Amino acid sequence: MALGLNNLKPAKGSTHKKKRVGRGPGSGLGKTAGRGHKGQKSRSGYSSRPGFEGGQMPLQRRLPKRGFTNIFKKEWIEISLAKIEESFNAGDEVTPEILHNRGLIKKAKHDLVILGNGDVSKALNISAHRFTKTAKDKIEKAGGAATQIVKAPRAEA
Repeated sequence: MALGLNNLKPAKGSTHKKKRVGRGPGSGLGKTAGRGHKGQKSRSGYSSRPGFEGGQMPLQRRLPKRGFTNIFKKEWIEISLAKIEESFNAGDEVTPEILHNRGLIKKAKHDLVILGNGDVSKALNISAHRFTKTAKDKIEKAGGAATQIVKAPRAEA
């Protein structure tokens, strides 16, 4: 029998019948519908917030606070020369925007640093915010250019 849209069905044992509660004493889930007697959880409209432990001091409040997050932290996106080498042809222009468009780096908003892992056999014109010493040497040895992107300082208002 061929598989088609007209004969699709879930794997055996993967689906279960919906529990029909509050449908009389014969069902075993009549009257209180499996909620027990009285209390907050028996009422309609009850919903617990995430992390609620029934009034006990929640875990996230029992544990001590440690450290802090520096909001001025400098974020760098690192990429190796080996990845650039395999993705570009000789004479190509390599910028953070092009790397982002090709899916080699995730975000183009952070500063890019080129690492010297791998070898370069093609002459590539690479623009980045920072280069390691070995990366710069390898790019220039292959006949390419390593251009550093300098951000203009923000004007104070």
